[in-house]
Amino acid sequence: MLRACFGLNYHGRMEELPGAFGSSASLALRLGQTVFSTASLLFMCLDVDFYGYTAFCYLVTVMGLVIPWSITLLVVDAYSVFIKCLPLQRRLVMIVFLGDMILSYLSLAAACSTASVTDLLLDADRSYCPAKLCGRYQLSAAMAFLSWFLSSASCLFNFWLFPSL
Repeated sequence: MLRACFGLNYHGRMEELPGAFGSSASLALRLGQTVFSTASLLFMCLDVDFYGYTAFCYLVTVMGLVIPWSITLLVVDAYSVFIKCLPLQRRLVMIVFLGDMILSYLSLAAACSTASVTDLLLDADRSYCPAKLCGRYQLSAAMAFLSWFLSSASCLFNFWLFPSL
């Protein structure tokens, strides 16, 4: 139990895997992911016409899934960093890894589809998407890309942690 609480390896040294679940770097990744996904959702939902395009609805749905996932893991990481006792189990790390992987794929797809539809609307005609509105959609897609980047980084760090458990 002592090894599980303090993250000690079999030689009695601390295992430092930056960005892995339960570390301060993971806390920073989750905080950034939460901020960017919330910003993406807010920029998209500031307009009431987003529901007219499936790609925009998809982005809102995916960001609606990413936000609670990120907040939950943000709380767990904060607990782990400040209390310093989170036993890392294979199942827990596998769940976090799979959740991050699935949500990062969904986030990438939503960000790409939103960016492409916005670009298409801008190229088609200004009557479909005024500059201010399309700028908001582009900003939402950019925030979704940033959220995806942090989510995929967390997924890779947890994949790196998994064999050492």
